[in-house]
Amino acid sequence: MIATPDPPRMTAADYLDWEPQQEIRYEFVNGRVIAMTGGTIPHNDLALNLYSFLRPKIKKQGCRLNVADVKVQIADDYRYPDVVVSCDKRDSKAVELYRYPSLIVEVLSPGTAAVDRGEKFNQYRSLETLQEYVLIDSEKMGVEIYRRGEGRMWLYYPYVLGDTVRFDSLGIECPIETIYEDVQLGITDR
Repeated sequence: MIATPDPPRMTAADYLDWEPQQEIRYEFVNGRVIAMTGGTIPHNDLALNLYSFLRPKIKKQGCRLNVADVKVQIADDYRYPDVVVSCDKRDSKAVELYRYPSLIVEVLSPGTAAVDRGEKFNQYRSLETLQEYVLIDSEKMGVEIYRRGEGRMWLYYPYVLGDTVRFDSLGIECPIETIYEDVQLGITDR
């Protein structure tokens, strides 16, 4: 989730020096810093369920998998996806960020869905190594995957209850119910 009252402007180099000293994470987009707010428990559960399912399979492939606290560089901008996988050797020893991800996952919330579907997808698809962009709905069971096709084409694959979600870039399949296991959808306890 993102909270942006009046983001300050700075250079990418200034951001990279400044951000590690902050108590919370900030994305950097078009010269502006954007504070990352905490998500809901279902949001966190969805990201962790997918991470837990993928982790043992990814390690066997020599890929790196991270959740929430690893930023991705897109030209001079920096984003924090909910889950990111890099199978590129150039990221094998990365410490601060990935530059060559093959799969990026965003968990949708009502406040971030438009940005995740629009602005972020526009940025992410400029990454030449990105093969799949995954959107997981945090309010109802549904996973959407955009897969790189030929040229500039991205193919859309929606998954619902009873489907097996295919992560073609990793050669892995996952029942959608595994991603949503023990996740409380549509329930608020405020």
